Amino acid sequence: MRLVLDINVLVAALRSDRGASRKLLLSALDGGLEVIASVPLLIEYEAVLTRPHHLLATGLSISETNAVLDALAAISEPIQLRFFYRPRLKDPADEMVLETAINGRADRLVTFNLRHFKDPAKEFGIVAITPPEVWREVGNTDEKK
Repeated sequence: MRLVLDINVLVAALRSDRGASRKLLLSALDGGLEVIASVPLLIEYEAVLTRPHHLLATGLSISETNAVLDALAAISEPIQLRFFYRPRLKDPADEMVLETAINGRADRLVTFNLRHFKDPAKEFGIVAITPPEVWREVGNTDEKK
């Protein structure tokens, strides 16, 4: 299953070690999930996650945050944005998430923002889904027992 992660999922993953977002990130970093990302999306991840309030909340330094992002970039399948489908969403920053999902033929767009992503993603055969929902689909077999 090909996943694209919205920035809000990474924010949640770094802010809390207990939720499905953290489980998804760790599973991706361990090679258990197929994650796709575009250069604009990776740049957005860095821009958001290195904001002072996020660094304070995560307790990570810029270099530690960038190390996590470098590791995520290393395991992600790189997607080139060949086609642009703007405007589809109310927030222009969300457009690159949707465009990465479309261009990368994602199966799931993982987000907490279903209100904005659900219908536009569905137009392209992509399921917008929350981290807990996708974790139930892909979580390790030990947890499914």
